[in-house]
Amino acid sequence: MLVLVSLGLITVYFRESSEGPLHASQRIGVSVLMPFEVAGERIARPFRDAWAWTSDLLDAKSENEKLREENERMRADLIALQTESREATVLSGIAAYISGPSFPEDFEPVVARIIGRPPSPYQQEITVSAGSGDGIVKNAPVVTDEGLVGLVTDVTDSEALIRLLTDQDSAVSAVVPKSGAAGVVKHGASSSSLILDGVEKDEVVEKGDTVITAGWRTERFESLFPGGIPIGVVESVGQQDVDLFKRIQVAPLVDFDSLSLVAVLLEKPGQGPPPTRASSRRQQGQKTRP
Repeated sequence: MLVLVSLGLITVYFRESSEGPLHASQRIGVSVLMPFEVAGERIARPFRDAWAWTSDLLDAKSENEKLREENERMRADLIALQTESREATVLSGIAAYISGPSFPEDFEPVVARIIGRPPSPYQQEITVSAGSGDGIVKNAPVVTDEGLVGLVTDVTDSEALIRLLTDQDSAVSAVVPKSGAAGVVKHGASSSSLILDGVEKDEVVEKGDTVITAGWRTERFESLFPGGIPIGVVESVGQQDVDLFKRIQVAPLVDFDSLSLVAVLLEKPGQGPPPTRASSRRQQGQKTRP
């Protein structure tokens, strides 16, 4: 019955003119319901806007969290790439130094990565990721392509402790090749400065002169450091009448704060100090005087 009534009303509605009773009833119904529709719209709008705002906020927070995680991953990847690029550059420089003419011919290198930094300004030591299992021994010198780093002071199977040249207990015999002035390079006033001590006042040393390891050798002993390894550049030279030696400040060539890779020098077999005359004569079967 409802379907038939509906079909009848629809038929009459489309057949009558715009002034017909059904059209008039529709206009009256719209006019009566319009205030309720407007009121309902105004009442529902704040709730609809609040729901849309909450939904957008949750979506924005979720998107923000995804962007933050992606940003952290990209930052970590960038740091890793920068570290790898820097280590590749340093490794290339060390490789060029090892294959170059200035590398000590009586030594062979073990390149190691730094895994521990100096614990304090007064204890300048680093730890590297190579030890006795790689052939490293105590008192082995340590260098980079820039110059002298320090000396191995302790060794385990997989790690080695290196005392830096800037440590207060470090000392190395040095020479200024330009004039031949010799002395001992020691820890300076700050953790990154050095001094060349023991240079006679009549020796000629000037600002800008290069300081290298002396690498002395006698019949029975030799220096722990091979000769010719760059140490630093003379920053200032001074002396007073009451001083026994010159006051020479040296700027190290190695940037100890940015070290990442180093080369530990291992003496090749049979390259120790030469035998004394007495021992060589005994080897030849000759008699020696007391």
